[in-house]
Amino acid sequence: MRLVVQRVKKARVLVVDTGRVAGEIGKGLFVLVGVRQEDTKKDAEVLAEKLAKLRVMSLGSARDKADEGRKMNHSVKDVDGEILVVSQFTLYADTSGGNRPSFIQAAKPPLAEAVYEHFVAKLRQLGVKVATGKFGEYMEIITELDGPVTIILEQNPKS
Repeated sequence: MRLVVQRVKKARVLVVDTGRVAGEIGKGLFVLVGVRQEDTKKDAEVLAEKLAKLRVMSLGSARDKADEGRKMNHSVKDVDGEILVVSQFTLYADTSGGNRPSFIQAAKPPLAEAVYEHFVAKLRQLGVKVATGKFGEYMEIITELDGPVTIILEQNPKS
């Protein structure tokens, strides 16, 4: 299971077919979630716990030096932030065989959705405010990055 985590000032996901907002947050983390065929709900729990505690947030803004020079000392919960989670099977694209990506490593939709939903539920259980995209839908994503800060987390990476 792979996460691409970006610190944001705000983020919003629109479902293209309907034009409706699926999820929206202010200050916090925008997270793309990729699920492999071998991934389990336990993998989702481990990464949810890691993400909830990930210290990539700062209290201060560019004009506020109160947080020791805006160091990344705090979790999203510490700063009363939110997380917007979007499923992204293309995180397991393989281009080793040419220029057209293969998605053979990505989980099939039933497994991917179950692991993704479990990941979201675990974050909520941990007390994190969570918004989501719409699984399996074509979405438009609007983010205002903060930093920028981008971190990749992975559980049981393939060797």
